[in-house]
Amino acid sequence: MSEVVFTRGSGWIPSVVREDGVLKLMLGAGADAHHEPRTFTFPIGERHLSVIREDLGRHLLLWSAVLPRCDAAGTRGRLDEDAAVALLDPVLLSAPADVDAHFRRIPWDKGRLVAHGAGVESLERGQVCAAMRTATEASDVTRTQEYQAQRRRAERGIVLGPLDAAVLKYTGQYVHGATIPKRLPDAVDAALLPEVIRVIATAEHACGGLRIGRDPRRGKRGTDKRDWERMATAVESAVRRAHPGLADEAVSTVGFLMCSEAAGRARSTPLEAYEEAAGGRTRLSFTDDKGAEKKWRPGSPRIPAVEFWEFVEDRVASGNEVFTIEDEERGEGIQVHFSADSVARITTVREGAGGADPEYRVEYGLVDGMSGYRSLVSAFVRGGCAALDGLGPWMSDYAEFERARRRRGGR
Repeated sequence: MSEVVFTRGSGWIPSVVREDGVLKLMLGAGADAHHEPRTFTFPIGERHLSVIREDLGRHLLLWSAVLPRCDAAGTRGRLDEDAAVALLDPVLLSAPADVDAHFRRIPWDKGRLVAHGAGVESLERGQVCAAMRTATEASDVTRTQEYQAQRRRAERGIVLGPLDAAVLKYTGQYVHGATIPKRLPDAVDAALLPEVIRVIATAEHACGGLRIGRDPRRGKRGTDKRDWERMATAVESAVRRAHPGLADEAVSTVGFLMCSEAAGRARSTPLEAYEEAAGGRTRLSFTDDKGAEKKWRPGSPRIPAVEFWEFVEDRVASGNEVFTIEDEERGEGIQVHFSADSVARITTVREGAGGADPEYRVEYGLVDGMSGYRSLVSAFVRGGCAALDGLGPWMSDYAEFERARRRRGGR
């Protein structure tokens, strides 16, 4: 039977319990094979309990020193009780200088102490007892995350100034640079917030005339990578000119914020916003490389270009990047090849008669990004292959086309 003798708060700080008349320190650490928290105990004495009751700092230091032993037990192993017990006197009963010296010889969980408010500078100097003067029962995992982020930057030789750190905290990128950026003014020190807002205003002005469009080639939530790169370049150049002291990481996170917000607006913009209102005059058939088909007829509520790009969004995948628009009445069509940044226009030269196959003229062209594909599709649905003459050059020799494509790929 277990009786709780002493506990601090409702968090994870180890408690002292009595089991069958024996005082033990009890703590949760790690997880078992079923991802359930593991609980460890080991015996302590009355003198140890007295220090744990009276000295929060020593209590937390003991926890920090025991945790690596719990980690070593893994998901099924037993805690090395002898090793855990051997920590009690050196951590709880020794003079501060001896405690500091002991921590220089053993593994310990620094992040746990940082989360509970330990002084980082003292910890870095190996003065663990002095560091615990600012410790609190309540923990804040953000402190540990920021500390670890600082360490990772230091390992790469990156030093951030106060404004750099404030910009990163404003965008939510200080700890995790790969997360979607946000605007978090409350995360910034009030004294630095006006400077951060000026940096953001510079970025907003730089991308005022730019936008990121939807890119159906990348699926329903796809946005145009080239638009993103253009906006990021414009924003970062403007911010560097106006705020030359900012670190590269701070500059790039502002560009990331502007582009992410623009991409979010693009995803909520209907496809109709990217197309001219004019529709087609004949029936069209849209197909993909997997045999799916969609029909468009004159009088439909949506214009054919929008219907086609919606079909692409729904069907495009890594193994399905060839789409065709066919106008049976005119006997012509276009086939777009997204993976090759190219298009083929196909015109019926002679109808098949007496069981013979029709004769087609196939011409190939290179496409410059999503805007190029939009222009080609819009022109074709309005006026057929003839409307594509000005969007060339067109090459009927496939070998010539392949040479042109390779030359462009190597530029």
